[in-house]
Amino acid sequence: MKIAFAGAGYIINIHAKAARALADVELAAVVEKYPDRSAEFAKKFRIKRIYETVDDLLKAGGVDALVIGTPNFLHASQAIAALEAGVHVLVEKPMAQDVRQAEKMIEASEKSGAKLMVAHCWRFDKDVNWLKDQTGKLGKIIRTKGYGVHAHWGPSGWFTQKALAGGGAMADMGIHAIDTARYLLNDPKPVSVFAKLGTHYTDFDVDDTGVVFIEWENGTSSYVESGWWQPHTDGPEAATQLYGTQGFGQLFPTQVELPNAEAQKVETIKSGFKFPRKEQCPQSMYDTQMAYFLKCIRENLVPVPGGAEGLVNMKVIEAAYQSNREGRVVEVK
Repeated sequence: MKIAFAGAGYIINIHAKAARALADVELAAVVEKYPDRSAEFAKKFRIKRIYETVDDLLKAGGVDALVIGTPNFLHASQAIAALEAGVHVLVEKPMAQDVRQAEKMIEASEKSGAKLMVAHCWRFDKDVNWLKDQTGKLGKIIRTKGYGVHAHWGPSGWFTQKALAGGGAMADMGIHAIDTARYLLNDPKPVSVFAKLGTHYTDFDVDDTGVVFIEWENGTSSYVESGWWQPHTDGPEAATQLYGTQGFGQLFPTQVELPNAEAQKVETIKSGFKFPRKEQCPQSMYDTQMAYFLKCIRENLVPVPGGAEGLVNMKVIEAAYQSNREGRVVEVK
């Protein structure tokens, strides 16, 4: 399996490490417009082929899959070009800058048959999957509470520019909490969104603070916080809580609490995973994600999270920004 990488920044290094750890995989090419970055990346991962654009890569051919970790404004065009050429794509979140771009990516995948997977990485985390396995003990999930927040720091560069990123902390961090909640709820469709976003800690032209309230088709409500440079966060950058009719579950520390009325006590079932973690976003999560992506290619499986899951998240994010602009609840279609 010959894999190419678009971008040479932090996240694409993580993906390259994941690919390098797998058998029968060749790290074949890198696409990066800055020569110093591409040269360093190529040397680090022993990559022989370097290109300035995805079009140049595709004209040369000889790759099976493309991992996209470039600024958000490039995601759709690079993914569509690769998919139309029959090259499978793993694209970083958010999959695009808006819903229409995401839909075009899905259309390209369906037309060519090339796989499209979106890197909603928390679906491959051991704590998240342990909690998902416990949800049957919690009864009907009434509400969820989650957050994706950077306290006392935040990103710089293209992340903070609307033209390049599309959105700020909600698109960068909030989308993680939105997807995690949806995954734990078995991927219901959103019905409506209400959001309040703002820029209070920086002078960027994107949001650095946000709250969003989502109603799902199964009757569950989700409350999600997003932020950069916040003065406080409830835990380690990202977490989710589940409130059910028969119990409570949470991530970090990962456990469930089951009230026992007869014994007049609460039974706590702990995951056994260490907390706090050495790394909140461990390499193992990305390793599992990459292995799954390649399995989908080799076994002709539909990736989950794929275009469909990524599109739902884009609809929620787009509705959140619309809700904030218009000061009302926005229905999601």
